[in-house]
Amino acid sequence: MATYIHIDDPADPRLDDFRDLKHSDNRPDLPGGKGLVITEGPLVVRRCLESRFPVRALVGFEHKLDSFLAEEGVAELTRDIPIYCVTREVLAEVAGYDMHRGLLAAADRAPALSIAEAIAGAKTIAILEGVGDHENIGSMFRNAAGMGVGAILFGAACADPLYRRSVRVSMGHVLRTPFAHFGGTPRTWHHELQQLAGFHLVSLTPNTETLLKDALAGDHEKVALLVGAEGPGLTERTMRVTHTRAKIPMAPGTDSLNLATAAAIAFYERQRQD
Repeated sequence: MATYIHIDDPADPRLDDFRDLKHSDNRPDLPGGKGLVITEGPLVVRRCLESRFPVRALVGFEHKLDSFLAEEGVAELTRDIPIYCVTREVLAEVAGYDMHRGLLAAADRAPALSIAEAIAGAKTIAILEGVGDHENIGSMFRNAAGMGVGAILFGAACADPLYRRSVRVSMGHVLRTPFAHFGGTPRTWHHELQQLAGFHLVSLTPNTETLLKDALAGDHEKVALLVGAEGPGLTERTMRVTHTRAKIPMAPGTDSLNLATAAAIAFYERQRQD
């Protein structure tokens, strides 16, 4: 059994990686600050331990740690990692709110992947433009993992996929599914799509007569599905450089779906036709 380091003082600096998790300017997962990855709960913490993101420390309630460390293989995964044991009251004061899950890990960010590295071997990828909602990004990763999407790429003006809420909503799949960021500005990033030679680029938009199933029909070995932010959707300049536009058939009186839901339908249709 692993040896826990018991900490009773919320001000102990060894807990700084988990401090002020809801503080907008001082969160440990801010890219411009410590730039850590914070994971919560046994499933997501384990996926972090198994990922390319180096774990710095675990913290949790004693009974939660006991249960987690008893899982097959976890003791080996945590062999050289400090494990801090705290009460619920101490963790709440450190984090800034009641952490009822009672188990967290803090990890360093792994080196960013290039576009080529992220898409290596992928047959289906997703590309996001202007998606600023962390929960939608987390849902995208969870949907992508479930539907066999090989990578997610980020165009301009997207939120941080490693924000704590995104990691949690993704069920840790953001730590497992390759992702990368295009360069450029919101007005120029679409030129970077030329890196995707060999991919059939499909823009998801309600403003077309082409149905999704028809846009994906044919012998397309590799497909990239593009989605934009809820409301504005993809920009016209981005859609112009894709091969086709596609819509999901909707019931009368409706014109759009939540973007993560729409992407999941597109992922399924691609998987069905592949």
